[in-house]
Amino acid sequence: MIQKIGVVGAGQMGAGIAQVAAMNGLSVIMNDIENAFLDRGMKSIEKSLSSLLRKDRISEDEKKAALGRIQTTIEISAMENADFVVEAVIENEALKLDIFKQLDEICTPGCILASNTSSIPITRIAAATKRPPEVIGMHFMNPVPIMKLVEIIRGLATSEETFETTKDLAVRLKKVPVAANDFPGFISNRILLPMINEAIFALYEGVGTAEAIDSVMKLGMNHPMGPLALADLIGLDTCLSILEVLHNGFGDSKYRPCPLLKKYVDAGYLGRKTGRGFHIY
Repeated sequence: MIQKIGVVGAGQMGAGIAQVAAMNGLSVIMNDIENAFLDRGMKSIEKSLSSLLRKDRISEDEKKAALGRIQTTIEISAMENADFVVEAVIENEALKLDIFKQLDEICTPGCILASNTSSIPITRIAAATKRPPEVIGMHFMNPVPIMKLVEIIRGLATSEETFETTKDLAVRLKKVPVAANDFPGFISNRILLPMINEAIFALYEGVGTAEAIDSVMKLGMNHPMGPLALADLIGLDTCLSILEVLHNGFGDSKYRPCPLLKKYVDAGYLGRKTGRGFHIY
């Protein structure tokens, strides 16, 4: 049974995964390349746990226990002690492949290596290792502590045992696992990103303001958040990366990223994390 989980990447997603694992009794090794990133990740976890405490969803003791289960390190070699590792770095294929090659060398035989990628094919990631049967996609939704869905994606060589172990882990984390096949964008982003991209095209072509476009989708389609505000939450650089994976993977022009999205990313307007995207924060 999985007792210790490794998380590579202490950003928004990695910190969220580490928090959820720690809240559900697992020991966590959270890794990143700089102590500053780890400190920021731990502050994010502490803030999230404090919010849950204020809402009476956890006790002070549960908060302390969760924080006490998380160990941080800049040494990826610490993953040799993990039973299961989730990679949650930025959506950059070359970086992910390099990390999986390292993890393959470091981790014990039989240790499952999962990727939180939102669009890159799991089969391609698995091929960077000598253990494709133990490589799988485990795509959490943002914000991880709140969102229930976890997409579980088998690569071509992923074993049934790996799939079942990952599915069981998702349930232990109080998530709802949903199986998706290994196509670019899987289920969630194959549907979501073209909608966001179309909203950006509507802004680009002057069909409406950002506020108008988001209001129509919230008030008319009952979406909790408008597509442009959601793009800002995800990060415009991440949205662009996913659309490029879809466009390259399918070769279909319907997935081409809107020029305005590219321009905003070039300008450094990446959404909430930079204080400016399609809205000002």
